[in-house]
Amino acid sequence: MKTLKFPSAQTILLIIAGLVTLLTWLVPAGKYQTLGYDKTANQFTRVSLEESVTLPATQETLETLNIKIPLEKFTSGDIYKPINIPNTYQQLEAKPQGFFDFVKSPVKGIIEASDIIFLVLIIGGLIGIINSTGAFDAGIGWLANALKGREFILIILVTVLVAAGGTTFGFAEETIAFFPILIPVFLAAKYDAMVGIACIFLGSSIGTMCSTINPFSTIIASDSAGISWTTGLWIRLFMLFACLTIALIYIIRYGKRVQKDPTKSIIYDQQQQIAALFTQNNSKTVTFTTRLRLSLIVFALCFIIMIYGVVALEWWFVEMTSTFLVGSILIGVIANIKEADFIDTFVKGAGDLLGVALIIGIARGVTVIMADGLISDTLLHYASGMTQGMNKGVFASALTAIYAGLSFFIPSSSGMAVLTMPIMSPLADSVGIGREVVVNAYQFGMGLFYFINPTGLILASLAVVKVGFNKWLKFVMPLFIMLIIFTLVVMTVTSYM
Repeated sequence: MKTLKFPSAQTILLIIAGLVTLLTWLVPAGKYQTLGYDKTANQFTRVSLEESVTLPATQETLETLNIKIPLEKFTSGDIYKPINIPNTYQQLEAKPQGFFDFVKSPVKGIIEASDIIFLVLIIGGLIGIINSTGAFDAGIGWLANALKGREFILIILVTVLVAAGGTTFGFAEETIAFFPILIPVFLAAKYDAMVGIACIFLGSSIGTMCSTINPFSTIIASDSAGISWTTGLWIRLFMLFACLTIALIYIIRYGKRVQKDPTKSIIYDQQQQIAALFTQNNSKTVTFTTRLRLSLIVFALCFIIMIYGVVALEWWFVEMTSTFLVGSILIGVIANIKEADFIDTFVKGAGDLLGVALIIGIARGVTVIMADGLISDTLLHYASGMTQGMNKGVFASALTAIYAGLSFFIPSSSGMAVLTMPIMSPLADSVGIGREVVVNAYQFGMGLFYFINPTGLILASLAVVKVGFNKWLKFVMPLFIMLIIFTLVVMTVTSYM
């Protein structure tokens, strides 16, 4: 038994892809009709498998289709993706996916996820360049000395800042960039890498789970449900504060145990491997020259500009990736790195994150199989039927669990919102509760399962630090169970208010 090893992230995802392929043979194929808004022509387009029909962009059209959403949500651009039309589900001829579909799915997934994959590779190049200058090691040494005896401040600061990004603009994929940067800081503070992973990933997860003004979840989900995004906001604020507090206590307690006795670390057997991965120049004493200071300033500005661009300038992956590419070149010029050395170092840095990029692509391939097999809408149809006839408390808890399950198949928060809200939100009317309960169930269910969802970002995040999924599960499961119980209690209580 000792020779058995937990499979790698890539293998786990390929196994999942194989199981989902088999699922397309068991789950009936089906599809909802969709409604999209054409801003240029100012008209709706109703799409079914048989035909595409244009309709006038009026409130009467929406009411005729039993869509309880104000017209201005479409015309203002708040709802920018086609939504599912309620009561239009049709069972279709089965489209089971075969062996060759399974084989092609990772390639299709890599192509579909090329935007985030290129972001990851360019970030890898940037990390390689900044590491080669020695500036990063010098900065880490300074920070470790400044926090000596008060290392818990690092945990609080990183977790709260990342959660702030998650709750305001959906800071998720971008966190991949911070693992190679911050893990060495946590190691210098005598924590293990698991503490750094937890601060970054759980901070982002709790922030997005309890999104307040996040346009990619809260706002688009509320719009798709036909309510204001401020409805139910106080519950999400309460959950954000409470879940962050619980998580911080959990991480700090674990971190203190590791500081006192490193053998208590869940990844103690990997301690030397991870230290070698992230502290390449720790044997040298690096003097902070003007060039190194300027290099660090440019490095930090890349992330500040990226965040500002996403929040204020509607940037996305192309602009973010370009920012890191320009930053790499500027650091190379400032540090006076020779052109040939710059190329070699940049390519090697990108290569270090190639495994992470492949994980992202394979995970996207799972959703490709479901889309091609036409089972996603079927799962949604059955899920909506499960909640009929429930009382308020059971409905709220069951819907949270349903959204957690659906997020395995639809890990995109914006995609989940536009596909499910027109179907799920009217169920709240029949139960006699506000539609904000459905929006909160969507956020909390997706957010909680995100902690361990293999089709999300956790496997890619762990791959950056070379930590196994089994080690992460061992660390996070007690916290995961605590937050599940707490969330279900909150959902049950608030459904009666």
